[in-house]
Amino acid sequence: MKLTYDPRYNVAYIYLQEKTAQVETIQVSDQMNVDIAPNGTIYGIELLNAHQQLGADSQEKLIVVNEALGKSAEIQLAL
Repeated sequence: MKLTYDPRYNVAYIYLQEKTAQVETIQVSDQMNVDIAPNGTIYGIELLNAHQQLGADSQEKLIVVNEALGKSAEIQLAL
C-alpha cells in the first residue's frame, strides 16, 4: 500500500494495489473517488480536499501506525 499527497492540489491517493486491469472510477461523494475493476477489486481511493479528510487541519501532520509492530511515523502535510 502507498499513500501519495499533493499539497498543490490538496489531493491524496491511497494505492491499495498496482493497477493491472482497466478500472472504473466511482464517485462515492464530492470528496472521494474509488477505482474499482470489473471483478470488484479496489485498486485505490482518491481523496479530494485531502488535508481535511486526513484529519490534518489541527495537527498539520499525518500519523501512520503499524499496530502489529507498535511503531508509528509522522508525515508533515503542508499546504
